[in-house]
Amino acid sequence: MTSIGIRGEDCCCIVTQKKVPDSLIDPSTVTSLFSITPNIGCVVTGLISDCRDEVMRARQEAAKFKFKYGYEIPVDYLSKRMANIAQVSTQYAYMRPFGVASMFVSIDEVKGPQLYKCDPAGYFVGYKATASGTKEDDAILHLEKKFKAKPNLTTDQTIQIAISTLQTVLASEIKKKQTLK
Repeated sequence: MTSIGIRGEDCCCIVTQKKVPDSLIDPSTVTSLFSITPNIGCVVTGLISDCRDEVMRARQEAAKFKFKYGYEIPVDYLSKRMANIAQVSTQYAYMRPFGVASMFVSIDEVKGPQLYKCDPAGYFVGYKATASGTKEDDAILHLEKKFKAKPNLTTDQTIQIAISTLQTVLASEIKKKQTLK
């Protein structure tokens, strides 16, 4: 599974594959995109059970922060907190690190759009564009080429580059599926 995140001038866009592991599973219940707070979104790439645990922990950290300080947690602080938690699990033999790379997106009133990526080793950093998953290297090379030409992106350009990168990396056409009512 591959996920791509791009930060534009006034927006953030994340796209990911949707793989349903079994034909008997309801596709509407399978997702990698989650809402942490009303202002912070997250896409997780990795083992689905670890993903759900990571998202629940991020929601708990956000709720604790709001209870303690009285305002919503900034996305950079949440990313730092989640990276610290992941890093601690690499230090002890009795704790298994989560097999999850997560990207957090938010539009801050002061700093504008923000995109952060945390890996299982506890490393986090802000990005203009990034990818995670099986085709990460190919996607990052494609994004670097696109960002050389247009460093400042509008909302439409941000969305188009994210989708075209995913199409290029997967070597397949992304089509809107029709649903029966």
